[in-house]
Amino acid sequence: MAASIAGMLLVSYALVFAPPSSFPSGTVLLVQRGEGVPDIVKKFADAHIVAHPSVLRFILRVMDAGNTVQAGAYRFPRPESVLSVAYRLSHGEYGIPSVRITVTEGATVRELADQVAAAFPEISAEDMRAAGMKYEGYLFPDTYTFPPGTDADSVIAAMRGNFETKIAPLKESIAASGHSLSAVITMASLLEKEARTLESKKMVAGILWNRLALGMPLQVDAVFGYIYNRETYSPSYADLKVDSPYNTYLHKGLPPGPINNPGLESIEAALSPTKTPYLYYLTGNDNQMHYASTYAGHLANQRSYLR
Repeated sequence: MAASIAGMLLVSYALVFAPPSSFPSGTVLLVQRGEGVPDIVKKFADAHIVAHPSVLRFILRVMDAGNTVQAGAYRFPRPESVLSVAYRLSHGEYGIPSVRITVTEGATVRELADQVAAAFPEISAEDMRAAGMKYEGYLFPDTYTFPPGTDADSVIAAMRGNFETKIAPLKESIAASGHSLSAVITMASLLEKEARTLESKKMVAGILWNRLALGMPLQVDAVFGYIYNRETYSPSYADLKVDSPYNTYLHKGLPPGPINNPGLESIEAALSPTKTPYLYYLTGNDNQMHYASTYAGHLANQRSYLR
């Protein structure tokens, strides 16, 4: 009798809870953010992850997970019972390692979007650009670790939060500088592309703030990389006339916003520029910065170090 009951229980388990015989080991299924439980259950049944969709739905309801299924990509390396599937859905057990990405100083939102899209197949570059473009300059470059269920808004929120944390100790310095946060970050984004060392960044900051104070156009070449979406760009004479608000040859003052997301060193350089009489600078063929206080001196530097 006991053996008969045990046999019936095993048969019942096999019929109700066991994975289907056609379970596709190695499958990855994506649960979209905001996707309803009925659609999720149908997706898992159609993929042969569960044999009985009504059982999965019932278990999720019992687990009180009807409204808390965690979005993200789920990997199933081997057959699992419907109980295990339900638990994973309700607790976000993705079966995929967290993703670690390093955003370098000076990366633009467009570059970041491509980087994130490559790391997270469920996030499109278009979604990242849409979520991040208004925060250009305010997404702190750093190393981040994200769970598989991350979406574009979560990436942006993490980078924005990190920016606020890093900038907090500088709030008094920003107020004392006489410049707005926007001006400081925009200046820092120029320094990120125009100079390499902290010393040269502080010197270039001094020069650019000098030019702004005198009403001179900044004439920063790095903006053309942003205008044309290229990492580096040497503008032609035609480029110097391109109709863009970021063209610092045509328009005086700072660009309308940052041209990348600067690191802490560049932000600090913008806040503590070297006091200098110089108004011009260039990077010579010797990879050194050369400065001049007059245009004639700048032309002389061009003849000496660019030919």
